[in-house]
Amino acid sequence: MCTIAVRPNGAVVYGRPCRWFWTVSTMTQHFDFSPAALAELAQADVARALAEDVGQGDLSAALVDPALRAQARVVARESAVVCGQAWAQAAILALDPQAHITWHVGDGGHCTPDQTVFEVQGRAQALLTAERTALNFLQLLSAVATKTATYVAAVAGTRAAIVDTRKTLPGLRLAQKYAVRCGGGTNHRIGLFDAVLIKENHIAAAGGIAPVLAQAAPVAAHAEFVEIEVETLDQLREALACGARMVLLDNMPLPTLHEAVRINAASPTPAILEISGGVTLSGLRALAETGVDRISIGTLTKDIQAIDYSMRFAPQP
Repeated sequence: MCTIAVRPNGAVVYGRPCRWFWTVSTMTQHFDFSPAALAELAQADVARALAEDVGQGDLSAALVDPALRAQARVVARESAVVCGQAWAQAAILALDPQAHITWHVGDGGHCTPDQTVFEVQGRAQALLTAERTALNFLQLLSAVATKTATYVAAVAGTRAAIVDTRKTLPGLRLAQKYAVRCGGGTNHRIGLFDAVLIKENHIAAAGGIAPVLAQAAPVAAHAEFVEIEVETLDQLREALACGARMVLLDNMPLPTLHEAVRINAASPTPAILEISGGVTLSGLRALAETGVDRISIGTLTKDIQAIDYSMRFAPQP
């Protein structure tokens, strides 16, 4: 558990480091996204953010009477899928452990313009200092969840799952992958350590599809999955013949994708088929209707526009 203290001048002081969030079993590492795990993850993310923002003390909040208590509410200025509850709470509670927070729209819930997402009562200084950090996490993670929900809605009724990628903000991958889940999406591998994705350069370096899949076989027992990328139908046939269980169809045009699905369905051991590369919202439905199982989209986490939230203090009597 992270320990966080606040000096009288508002400086944030951190105790022993937070423990890492993985349960290690051989080479695989897992994050279960349970409430307890999310709370600890949020505390670590927030500790870094507060250190960056507060430094040796909040000079502006120091102008306010330390004994003054306040009530505030966080309001959404636009429609969104809310995400970031654990992070907003961690920011506030790090500076005022006695603050009371009431959520009206939780993670995965939909908010409308001018709707109150949560209310908080606590020390005025702490709320003023925590405000930007809390809102930064809320606006970022809600943006990811909202965008994901839009893409998920576009493929409704098909078999295709919307899947994220490793194209995330450095240091916030788990937070963003949680936001994808809140938007109804599916997580791909967490990092390079938990699954195998064999791409064009791996194939070239290993000497071809058959050799690289043979080399991956010993790793498969310890990895979440082994997936191989193909760019042509001939490569798909070869991968299926070599026993590939998950195949990434990279930047294939629609007619080729339809044929790839047909070839896979006719295989004695069909693989899970995933589409990647050049995916746009306007073309997403057509891709999903080819019959693939998954569509991975980097834009879910890297091309987002923050959701607009604001914190409003209640007038003092």
